[in-house]
Amino acid sequence: MGVAGFAAVGWALPAGKDLLSKAGGAASAEPSASQSRASGARASGSGAGGSGASESDASGSGVSGSGDSGAAGPTPGRTTPRPGTSSSGSSGSAPASSSPSPSRTTVPLPGTGPGTFVTASGGSDPVGKGKKPLRYRVEVETGLRLSTADVARQVDTILADPRGWTADGALAFQRVSGGTADFVVKVATPGTVDKVCLEGGLDTHGDFNCSVFGKVMVNLERWELATPVYAQDIPSYRALIINHEVGHYLGHGHVGCPGAGKPAPAMMQQIKGMNGCVPNVWPYGDDGKPITGPAVP
Repeated sequence: MGVAGFAAVGWALPAGKDLLSKAGGAASAEPSASQSRASGARASGSGAGGSGASESDASGSGVSGSGDSGAAGPTPGRTTPRPGTSSSGSSGSAPASSSPSPSRTTVPLPGTGPGTFVTASGGSDPVGKGKKPLRYRVEVETGLRLSTADVARQVDTILADPRGWTADGALAFQRVSGGTADFVVKVATPGTVDKVCLEGGLDTHGDFNCSVFGKVMVNLERWELATPVYAQDIPSYRALIINHEVGHYLGHGHVGCPGAGKPAPAMMQQIKGMNGCVPNVWPYGDDGKPITGPAVP
């Protein structure tokens, strides 16, 4: 398994500023071009990075670049439906009732960290009908003021959603904290993500997520700030990150918009524009049918 993918966002938090880590806490105005590149001059701090396919067009070491994580998303103030439902047909945002809300503590957003990680303890029951669940760990870079348990619960909820990858009836997932894992979801500082992703030939520019070598690398700024269009619906953006990057791990490549007014596939590079599609963060619809489109390079 392992088609890598990568999605650009380009929105940096001003150096030294703290963010109240809850959905809707980020500013909704789209930053200027100078702000978009501000991440290259962040103050350093504690955190961790990752490796993997990223959301931009970068490619290397046999890893194709992919972009997805949520450029075009729900409008500000949009409510998040319960699991198995969506606000507009197959298009949908992350579950509100079953997914824990982001921590309400103030979380500093450092630009780099030690590159070591803390693993979320415990595990989850298998979800999905696959006979052999894919085992995954959830890790947070050392020193980040994020709850590993909270991050793990959110990832668990996304992967267990009936509109997720298990909807094909052949896959199953199970979170573990020890032993071998098929893939690892890592929330890390931009600097650490850049370093790990570059090992796979991907330049994430301090802004992007990636998935490579069994590592789903989640940029801390994207996890906490999302993108301007998702600023009021951060849980949905997080679902798009996980679904897109895990999709690459599973071997899925990029697809395009299937037609005007239709839900954008989770494997579409939505960051590049919706091309007539409507926002959607799930690989399958409420009807159990895959949401996909024509293959793109």
